[in-house]
Amino acid sequence: MALSRRIFLGGAGAMVGLPMLETFAPRQAKAGGLGGAPKRLLTFYLPCGIHMASWTPAQTGSNFTLPLILEPLAPVQDNILVLSGLDNTPGQPEGPGDHAGGTSAFLTCTHVTKSETQITNATSVDQVYAAQAAAETVLPSMQLGIDGGGNTGNCDSGYGCAYSRNISWNGNTPLPKITSTSTAFDLLFAGFDPGASIEELARRKAGRLSVLDYVLQDAQSLQMKLSTSDKNKVQQYLDSVRELELKIEAEDEAGSCELEGNPGEPADLQNHVQLMCDLMVKAFECDRTRVLSFMLGNAGNNRDYPFLGVNAGHHNLSHHDNNPDNFAMLEIIDRWEVEQLAYLLQQMAATPDGPDTTLLDNSMVFFSSEIEDGNSHGHRGLPTIVAGGGGGTINSGRHLDFGGQPMANLFLTMLQGLDVDINSFGDNSTGPLAL
Repeated sequence: MALSRRIFLGGAGAMVGLPMLETFAPRQAKAGGLGGAPKRLLTFYLPCGIHMASWTPAQTGSNFTLPLILEPLAPVQDNILVLSGLDNTPGQPEGPGDHAGGTSAFLTCTHVTKSETQITNATSVDQVYAAQAAAETVLPSMQLGIDGGGNTGNCDSGYGCAYSRNISWNGNTPLPKITSTSTAFDLLFAGFDPGASIEELARRKAGRLSVLDYVLQDAQSLQMKLSTSDKNKVQQYLDSVRELELKIEAEDEAGSCELEGNPGEPADLQNHVQLMCDLMVKAFECDRTRVLSFMLGNAGNNRDYPFLGVNAGHHNLSHHDNNPDNFAMLEIIDRWEVEQLAYLLQQMAATPDGPDTTLLDNSMVFFSSEIEDGNSHGHRGLPTIVAGGGGGTINSGRHLDFGGQPMANLFLTMLQGLDVDINSFGDNSTGPLAL
């Protein structure tokens, strides 16, 4: 049964509250995209690295041939940049723990404290843009994924689970992801009905209880037991809920996009991933948010893929020991992962976004992993794709080799292309790249 907006936000407020705790004061986002459409950012994480020999194109420039793993991207080859030679060395841990170290730095390019209890990080690239675009949409951002799990405990050689299970960060605070397609739909679209009349919309608004009032009693009770710092966080949460409530109450009419019913929960992994991709495309199309992050699995994921004929765990296979049989199975998994990206990009390319433009034209999609190769656990030369036109700021359809520049430089370039006034990013940016 689909949850109402009031029940979902009230009963599950603790789960979705953290993404609302923006430390940056929202600024007016520039439309800036082609045809006056807004610019959007989507980050897509895949675990355990890639078999690079079957990923890296042999040629640079625009006339490059897609290797085996990247072949599913052929229909959108002109809309992608394959980027080689980008390093995320802040993800290098002290000793073991490369999956957690790399995942914690995936969107922050920041070296974190190796601890189960002292969790540190910096604001991730998606949340830097979310802080600017927040005033324009109901949700500043949304974090989605396939694998769940809490943030406490040891998930990788002394690293707290927060480092392995999140890629979006607001300073030292991880922003938990939603893995339920039904819940994601409710959060994105509750109260959104393109077919409703003006009278019906007015009736719904008049009859709605305030989310702030709904959660206030529990929040006040909780505050009595919290430290001063945590009290401030709860107050930020309440303020953000009020802002969200006011935005929804201020909506004068429904959006122009078509919306079907709640998709429910998926029957299998393939369906789960593609439903999430559909939701992300619809969230952008309906302008419910302009910032999305997606984790195809948690760090070091050891899922097997019997529907692909691979009955061994991914993480175990990634420690391939140069065994050709392991390479063959990694190619199957990696190619399937790229197929999911291809599905998402084709859906975005098929969705109009103003006159003669598409969602993909006005978006940036970042696709990569926490490490380069699962056997070496390298943090240099990471497998990286940036797809979309970025609202006219990206010249796509090429393979570029940057020869060991920091990943932070790519994020600096992307943020500047999203009209964010910023001159440095992460631990080691040195300047923007030429895309």
